[in-house]
Amino acid sequence: MLARKAAVKLWDEGWAVICPHTNSAFMGSRLGDDKFLEGDLEIVSRVDAVYMLKGWQDSPGAREELGLAIGLGKEIRYEG
Repeated sequence: MLARKAAVKLWDEGWAVICPHTNSAFMGSRLGDDKFLEGDLEIVSRVDAVYMLKGWQDSPGAREELGLAIGLGKEIRYEG
């Protein structure tokens, strides 16, 4: 829910947003977290910027996405 709200806010600001939480919203755990993270990392490799929600530090997947984004020199924005 928080990720979707943030995505709507960013769309309102003029960003074109890909929200990983909504990409897999109706798939349940059918493919598993590792498969979803693999897809998320591919998305991160193709975007211009990454937006980190408050509490991102608590998510191993978010930490991995951020590490890749930093390594690729992506613009990073933090929810504030």
